[in-house]
Amino acid sequence: MHPSRHNRTETLDFIQSMLGQLRTMAQAERCDLLAYLIEMAYVESSDIIRGVRPMRVDMELRAERRAIAG
Repeated sequence: MHPSRHNRTETLDFIQSMLGQLRTMAQAERCDLLAYLIEMAYVESSDIIRGVRPMRVDMELRAERRAIAG
């Protein structure tokens, strides 16, 4: 069963919140690369929430292949 859009958004909001906290902790410990990677995950979650990116990479790849072939 697929989660409802509301539950998915709540879950993604929670993930984004946790990533923000982890990023702050990594920065406080001067773990620059780790903080950067967590920031990338934070941005990715934001893009998914806003609908800018698909939730699954394979969906994006299929769309690109169709555009090239079509």
